[in-house]
Amino acid sequence: MKSLKLYTLIFAATLIHAVSPLSPAPAATTDMGIVTGGTKGTYIQIGYDIARLVKQEGIYLNVYPSNGSLDNVADVYERKDVQLGIVQSDVLASIRSSGNTQLNDIAKQIRMIFPLYNEEVHVLASRSIKSFADLQGKVVAIGSEGSGTALTASLFFELAGITPSEVKYGDPKKALMLLRSEVIDAMFYISGYPVSLFSGIYTENLHLLPLTDQRIGEHYVTSVIPAGTYSWQKESVDTFAVKAVLMSYGYDENHENCKNVGAVARIIYSNEGWLKKNGHAKWEHVDLNAKLAGWEQYKCVTDAIQDLKKSQQENPEDATSVKNLLRTKISNPSN
Repeated sequence: MKSLKLYTLIFAATLIHAVSPLSPAPAATTDMGIVTGGTKGTYIQIGYDIARLVKQEGIYLNVYPSNGSLDNVADVYERKDVQLGIVQSDVLASIRSSGNTQLNDIAKQIRMIFPLYNEEVHVLASRSIKSFADLQGKVVAIGSEGSGTALTASLFFELAGITPSEVKYGDPKKALMLLRSEVIDAMFYISGYPVSLFSGIYTENLHLLPLTDQRIGEHYVTSVIPAGTYSWQKESVDTFAVKAVLMSYGYDENHENCKNVGAVARIIYSNEGWLKKNGHAKWEHVDLNAKLAGWEQYKCVTDAIQDLKKSQQENPEDATSVKNLLRTKISNPSN
């Protein structure tokens, strides 16, 4: 099977054609994979949190870095060693809007496991740039080709009617180096704060650009990066956000991976409190029961957690399991 590289016409993201995949081979319950994001981003940390949790139940989840959301959709669609992925919520809509029948067929096979957290749009820019409109005619880095950051940045420019003089693709670490060297004027980075890439850097001539354009606000939720999120950030910064989504391929109900994915979902749902206590700070902002427009929860997940959800609704005070409490206590014996 040819390597699948998704593309989205509306956002000028580069994708290549692929033939319809064969039915994914069953994966052993104890050996699964999740594609995440860059090594300095929040996705990969969330992936490691999930892997650490499910390992306690005998499931070994291999955590893979990636170039971003579009590649993650491709990997979940075609790789036999990957059953889970984390993507931005606007990626699926962009694929559906491509006008390409084959891509629409791919989108139909992607299922939500759980909505996760808001991912804030960080635009780090030279202090001479005061507003998003000032990026007109500037050189802006928008992340790696195929990444959710590149897709969303392109949409932001389209919605706000802004045309940079040059758009650069590439690794965020390289973009930060170019920005600090004044080779580029600004860079996009989309991830749940705090972002380790921006922690501990010297930014006397740089700042986070406030994003308030209402044309963008019609399509994205507003958010705020609180003051002090980064040591060099003295004031809160208005911005927009997309939702991170834990997703999977829509395996048939009789497929082994239906059971595998359902098992992972059940462990996460049963131990949300453990993740909030022991995982990345973004777990505090996760509501596993939240609805997400444009996304359908995977039936294998809905079936796997049905009894837990019912119990939680009937006994909200018992939503945190005894097993979860014991794990938290053992992991934090001083508490």
